[in-house]
Amino acid sequence: MKEIKAYIKPHKLNQVTLELHKVEGLTGMSAVDCRGFGRSRGKDAPYRVIQDFVDYVPHVKIEIVCCDGIVDEVIEVIEKNAHTGLRGDGKIYVSTINQAIRIETGARGENAV
Repeated sequence: MKEIKAYIKPHKLNQVTLELHKVEGLTGMSAVDCRGFGRSRGKDAPYRVIQDFVDYVPHVKIEIVCCDGIVDEVIEVIEKNAHTGLRGDGKIYVSTINQAIRIETGARGENAV
């Protein structure tokens, strides 16, 4: 199992979500509004440090836990549909999940996903 975390522009969430619904075997996702900054924090960036105040850029963090067999397809869908061609489109991270437990049934491993 893998966990995919993707940070995307908020206006791309609906498009990414609609396309993820088409991925067979994907059992769900979570989306969280978040703010942050990346490498673009130079003087021409849309956010600046002003008198100890940081103006963060809004993003949405998508979290998905899925079986190994669909990881590449999920990444491709996110990458394609979150892309704007502009700086700061976001990032995708993939981590290994050692265990998953469905609280409702007690199912473990891939059966819990």
